[in-house]
Amino acid sequence: MADFKGSQYCCIIMVFATLFSCQSPKSDTHTESNPKDQTPNIIYMMADDLGYHELGSYGQEIIKTPHLDQLAAAGVRFTQFYSGSTVCAPSRCSLLTGKHTGNSYVRDNYELGDFTDENEGGQLPLPEGAFTMATMLKEIGYRTGAVGKWGLGGPGSTGVPNKQGFDYFYGYLCQKQAHNYYPTHLWENDQWDSLDNSFFMPHQQFDGDPNDPSDYLKYQGREYAQEAMTTKTLQFLEDHNNQPFFLYLPFTIPHLALQVPEEALALYKNQFPDDPYLGDKNYLPHQYPRAAYAAMISYLDQQVGLILNKLEALGLTDNTLVIFTSDNGTTFDIGGVDRKFFNSLGELRGHKTNLYEGGIRVPFIARWPNHIPAGSVSNHLCANWDMVATFADLLEIETPNDLDGISIMPSLLGKRDQPKHDFLYWEYHSRGGSQAVRVDQWKAVRLNMSTDSPGQIELYNLESDIAESQDLSQEFPEVVARVRSIMQSRSASPIENWNFNGNPL
Repeated sequence: MADFKGSQYCCIIMVFATLFSCQSPKSDTHTESNPKDQTPNIIYMMADDLGYHELGSYGQEIIKTPHLDQLAAAGVRFTQFYSGSTVCAPSRCSLLTGKHTGNSYVRDNYELGDFTDENEGGQLPLPEGAFTMATMLKEIGYRTGAVGKWGLGGPGSTGVPNKQGFDYFYGYLCQKQAHNYYPTHLWENDQWDSLDNSFFMPHQQFDGDPNDPSDYLKYQGREYAQEAMTTKTLQFLEDHNNQPFFLYLPFTIPHLALQVPEEALALYKNQFPDDPYLGDKNYLPHQYPRAAYAAMISYLDQQVGLILNKLEALGLTDNTLVIFTSDNGTTFDIGGVDRKFFNSLGELRGHKTNLYEGGIRVPFIARWPNHIPAGSVSNHLCANWDMVATFADLLEIETPNDLDGISIMPSLLGKRDQPKHDFLYWEYHSRGGSQAVRVDQWKAVRLNMSTDSPGQIELYNLESDIAESQDLSQEFPEVVARVRSIMQSRSASPIENWNFNGNPL
């Protein structure tokens, strides 16, 4: 996979005037101090497989998320924000490159290597010279960092973070390694950073007495990866608090496996009925699966709280745009997750790995004191590939003309002059292949695009049918015709199996 090459982009012309009554970030070097009331810092937090209704501010009633709820109360909460894809790697690619999956380089998970340390291969790497959000911000003087799960290029590839615009990286390079929260190592830039854990496979069935807690100890370790990553995050903030920074935090929680420190589990243990999960649907067993899942999300919330507290201690709160979202919806019935018990998706149909609303509509919260109105709600229709355009708009940066995003800065600031998308588009190539389009209130889905019998276009009116339960395709042929045209406008992929096997659109 090291032979993959991407087209080179033209040089980006940067213009940074007096939007914030400060000097251009380009004039700030990495050694010069930058007053805390000048160029805004940006922190983009992204949970992994967090569902639309799994935060208190989005209607969750069982799982406690006080810090994220407070973040929403201090900023804006979006009701119609979408992930870039229904699974990990393509969603991250859409976010960082500003392109939807009909035009982006990575359009599905593309696995290399296996789960063992010696064969850690990662996923399809971004090509050399790719334009990313990080390269854009680094070019104008931002210090760029990423801590968490990468998934866009394994060790030694063209796609590693340090070759894609990030000055600093700490975390998992390979998504498969991230199936275990007690790995033998994480990566600090291109260096293996050993943790005090012994290797064990992240997918195995239970062996022992299901009611004996000691028989579950073999699925744990001594150093919890998310704690290690939070430590590095706080250190990054400490090290760069006097210069503009962009910090991308793709958390691994609550992606499986069900693993959480005992002190976090105690918050929910024995609080509701909870039968042991024995690993029969992949990932690792857990004696208290419901409690573990709830505890993981509350632990994530706690980590967010530590980061927000650090900003406050460093005097950075007012000058930092903080965003929190998810890479896709709640996972399907696998690994001990009980999304129905927690009402993880509310009325939304589907889940991770499909393009119904439950797979791609996600929480999105943003806080920027004195800029974003506190306690506000936006119904603006947008997606994660809008973020490159948003940050470029914020900082008056020119971007390549082939991006798919539109700045949501007006909606963030509570303004009414928000440009709108003509449409949002997704495609997904596993599980038979599918496409989806959102146009105003209309949502269209087409299944089985990679099979010999591609499905017909389904059409739903989300204003009256958020659950996507009533197919209106026969009643509105003109809308179906428009959607079909959008589906046909996708670009060809250099990856052959991302072209729907030549099926007509």
